[in-house]
Amino acid sequence: MLGQSITRNSVLLAIFAVCTTLLIAGTYLSTRDQIAVEKRRAEEKALLQVVPRERHDNSMLDETIPVGPQTPGLGLTENKRIYIARKQGEVVAAVIPATAPDGYTGAIDLIVGVNADGSIAGVRALAHKETPGLGDKVDIRKSDWVLGFNGRSLGNPELAGWAVKKDKGVFDQFTGATITPRSVVAATLRVLQFAQENRKSLFGANDPVPITGE
Repeated sequence: MLGQSITRNSVLLAIFAVCTTLLIAGTYLSTRDQIAVEKRRAEEKALLQVVPRERHDNSMLDETIPVGPQTPGLGLTENKRIYIARKQGEVVAAVIPATAPDGYTGAIDLIVGVNADGSIAGVRALAHKETPGLGDKVDIRKSDWVLGFNGRSLGNPELAGWAVKKDKGVFDQFTGATITPRSVVAATLRVLQFAQENRKSLFGANDPVPITGE
C-alpha cells in the first residue's frame, strides 16, 4: 500500500509539473510579442528625448550600427547599438551608447546624441545606482543638469574645459557630489572623440558602416 501511494503521488507530481511548465510556456508565448512591442516603445521614447521626431523621418530603431566591449572609447560591457537619425536621407545625428564606469556607486549607462556637425544633441542617463538626492541628478527626471551638454562639442569648450568647475572646467558639479558629474563629463567627452574618429562610418555613408574595435 505504501509503495502504491508513493507511486501515485509521484505520478500526480509529474503531471502537475508538466501542466505548470505548459502553462508558463503558453503565457510566455502569448505575451512575447507584446513584451517586444513595449520594449521597442521604451527604447524609442528614450531616443526621442535626444533626437525629437521632428528632426528625423526614419525609424532609428531600424537603422543601427552594432558596438560592444571591443569598441574603443565607449566603455561598454555588453553589446549595444548606435542609432542613426536621418532627414530626407541625410544623416542628422547618431545616438551612441556609452558607460561611465567610475560613478560614485558604480557604472552609469548613457546615451549621447551627436549631431552631424559634431555638436551634442542630448545626453541621457539610462541606468545608474547613484545616491538619491546627490548623484542621481544625472537623471533628467531629477534634474536638468544633463541639458548643460546640449550644443557642446570638442571645440566648445576646448579640451581643458571638459571637466567640472572644481577641476577648472565649465560644467557644474552637484552640491556634495563631484565624482558622479565628473564621470559623466569624461564619458561624454569620450563619445565626442569616438564620433570624430568614426565620422565617416557614422555620418558619411548612405548606409551604416560597421565599426570594428582594435
